[in-house]
Amino acid sequence: MLDTHVMVWLYDDPERLVPPAVRERLNAEPLALSPFVRLELQYLHEVGRISVPASTIVDDLVSKLEMLLTDPPAAQICQAAIALDWTRDPFDRLISAQALTSAATLVTKDRVIRSHLPSAWWPV
Repeated sequence: MLDTHVMVWLYDDPERLVPPAVRERLNAEPLALSPFVRLELQYLHEVGRISVPASTIVDDLVSKLEMLLTDPPAAQICQAAIALDWTRDPFDRLISAQALTSAATLVTKDRVIRSHLPSAWWPV
């Protein structure tokens, strides 16, 4: 799974913003996109933090990266998110909870997530 900022970086300028080790791993493994990442992308667009809507980023990267769009059971994800009291960011909670419940690696540069979520990964 890819965290929201990784999606933005891959869309904006993968060669400059995404480390080679991350690009290599993304090319070698199946990729999944959480619906919560799509929602956060749209929120970031609506508040002016990114210039394009979520659909533009998702449509572009899903086809380029052969990414699977996931459809997790919301009740299960929300139940898991309740225990993630190390963050107040609702998107981080939901995305991390989905990674936990699906036993997926979450590719994220976010140090807080990586310090609390064993399945989070970023090259150091």
